[in-house]
Amino acid sequence: MNVNTGTETFDVIVVGLGGLGSATAWRLAAAGQRVLGLEQFEFGHDRGASHDTSRILRHSYHRPDYVRLTKDAYEDWAHLEQEAGRQFVTRTGGIDLCPPDSSLPLDDYWRSLSAEGISYELLDADEVRGRWSQLSVPDGTTALYQERTSIVPAARSTAAMQQLAVAAGAQLRDNTPVTGVRHGANGVEVVTEQARYSAGKVVLCTDAWANTLLRPLGWDIPLTTLEEQVTYFEPADPSRFAPEVFPVWIWLDDPCFYGFPTYGEATVKAGQDCGGPEVGPDRRSGVTDPALLDRLSRFMGERFPQSGRAIRSKRCLYTLTPDRDFVLGPVPGAERVLVGLGAAHAFKFAPTLGRMLSALVQDASLATTGPYTTFRLDRPALTDRDHPVNWMT
Repeated sequence: MNVNTGTETFDVIVVGLGGLGSATAWRLAAAGQRVLGLEQFEFGHDRGASHDTSRILRHSYHRPDYVRLTKDAYEDWAHLEQEAGRQFVTRTGGIDLCPPDSSLPLDDYWRSLSAEGISYELLDADEVRGRWSQLSVPDGTTALYQERTSIVPAARSTAAMQQLAVAAGAQLRDNTPVTGVRHGANGVEVVTEQARYSAGKVVLCTDAWANTLLRPLGWDIPLTTLEEQVTYFEPADPSRFAPEVFPVWIWLDDPCFYGFPTYGEATVKAGQDCGGPEVGPDRRSGVTDPALLDRLSRFMGERFPQSGRAIRSKRCLYTLTPDRDFVLGPVPGAERVLVGLGAAHAFKFAPTLGRMLSALVQDASLATTGPYTTFRLDRPALTDRDHPVNWMT
């Protein structure tokens, strides 16, 4: 390996330029930091979790602290739209559907919304069917409707945040895998196959690849990586599923499914949450799983009988912590290295988490305040190997 012995120096290096890393690089550069962003694959690649089209932006969560964070998310998406001069948020409204005897009751959701002063409607099965005849729900189903639920575009907004980072002075380089991160008292050295770089701080937004760089620093986050699959269905009458008349939806049961109205094309997208096989970040199929497709297609045919035939599927990675909370903060014992990890539900929060990581880089005292304490690396869920696993969101 030929490594350039000359060392470029930056204030901050961001490793990994998906949605979270791109947001962090943008906010750091906008704050006047000299930023280098390094991405191991090409920009816009489909090997992680920030590609494809639609993601859900919603207030509806099972805990008040997450509902509180969604308030920031809506504001930060509006800020991104203002800075980029483009619209990213498409409001559709959203419905959480809870069938009889569900393992995921609605109580925690509406109580959390109430605690944070967010309006919602509770509906029974007849009210759901009366409002959306496209839905076929069993008697006894209950539902929560929240009017601000929206769609945000994954690939398009990630590219926009990269463009804003560059416009603010950041240097972003793709096809540049990082092979080592070395923490020192006065800074951090980042090693690639082509060069070495130094910085006062480094932010790792490397998702499923996080432990590759954390283990030499003495940390190994207990992560589970699943290869998930979303599928696009072609309804005979797409107007029945247009965003103006049909909401984003989540089916709260085991298995849990979710889906979208038409968005950018005359198809509806749906998937199963946490239903794919366990894989490694570099050990995955990337091809359509017929068992996952059959399970989802049967569900869609039963509950959305007008959704039509499946026409294509795409795979993505879910990188899950045992409690499915984010990881956001400095590495204990190597505090100049920070981690931002989204636990497979963070894209809606990408501009917010990028802003938070930027603030934490510039003011380390924030690590002991507010939501940072929930997401710290040394919490029991990440240090106690017998901690129960709960992937509910």
